[in-house]
Amino acid sequence: MRSGLRFGLLLGLTVLVVDQASKWLAFNSLSPYTPEALLPLVNLTLAFNTGAAFSFLADAAGWQRWLLIGVAVAVSLYLLHWLRSLAGGRRLEAAGLGLILGGAVGNLIDRVRLGAVIDFIDVHYGGWHWPAFNVADTAITLGVVMILLTAWLDWRRAR
Repeated sequence: MRSGLRFGLLLGLTVLVVDQASKWLAFNSLSPYTPEALLPLVNLTLAFNTGAAFSFLADAAGWQRWLLIGVAVAVSLYLLHWLRSLAGGRRLEAAGLGLILGGAVGNLIDRVRLGAVIDFIDVHYGGWHWPAFNVADTAITLGVVMILLTAWLDWRRAR
């Protein structure tokens, strides 16, 4: 197995385990939609998102669950293909792909099991709250940043 593939899969598996463990803890320790202060600007608040990012499609009649499951499966398969095709030495790209893959599968498991994704991190300032999120969402965001950074570095090298 190529080192990039192995590295990406190991990182993805680590994200998946940490994500599912943290969601289990949140589900079993927090009351839904009741904020628990963690830090001055961070609450733990158990929430369930039936939509996509920022609760997009959350108000739909239920069909969005199956659409989002299909998208997550398709994206995960594509990410696996991308990881397998990486040339050696592309660790930053493999890390980004692994983070996205682990996060996508973590949220996919919630959606299949519960019909919604468990969110519990609530960042706020004053009366303003960022939409609640989870470890998988954080991994996906960091992974996208890494992929964009890789693309930018490749572009710079090509110039």
